[in-house]
Parts: sequence; structure tokens; C-alpha cells
Amino acid sequence: MEHSRTPTDFLNNVLGKQVLVKLNSGINYRGVLACLDGYMNIALENTEEYVDGNLKNRYGDTFIRGNNVLYISAEKPAAQ
Repeated sequence: MEHSRTPTDFLNNVLGKQVLVKLNSGINYRGVLACLDGYMNIALENTEEYVDGNLKNRYGDTFIRGNNVLYISAEKPAAQ
């Protein structure tokens, strides 16, 4: 039996986990998805900012306005 997954299912599954958020500008943010709302406004914890694949900044908590988001992707857990 095949289960259909909705975007809401995906977002509920990655809440509290490491994600990659790509902005329309091409900048990537990696961090732990703390929360999001119906407008796709996103709060990340332990955030890293990547520009052209290079780490540019590290932030504690970050808020990203939803209209800037191109996509959210689940990150594989880092090897321990």
C-alpha cells in the first residue's frame, strides 16, 4: 500500500531536525527547523549561512521570511 505524503507531512516530519533552506537569492541556510507558520516564515536554530557553497556566517537563531524561500530540504544526519 502506497502512502501519499503532503508538504505538511514533510514539514511535520522535519520539525526539530536539520534542514537546508534555499532562498530565491541563491543563499543557503542550514540549521534546525524550530518552527514555521502558514506563510512559510521559518525559525532556525544553530544556523549556518552559505553563499556560493562557502560558509559565510554562523548565527544562533534565525528568522527567514517565507516569501524569500525557494525550498526546504531535509538534511542527512552528520556522521558521528
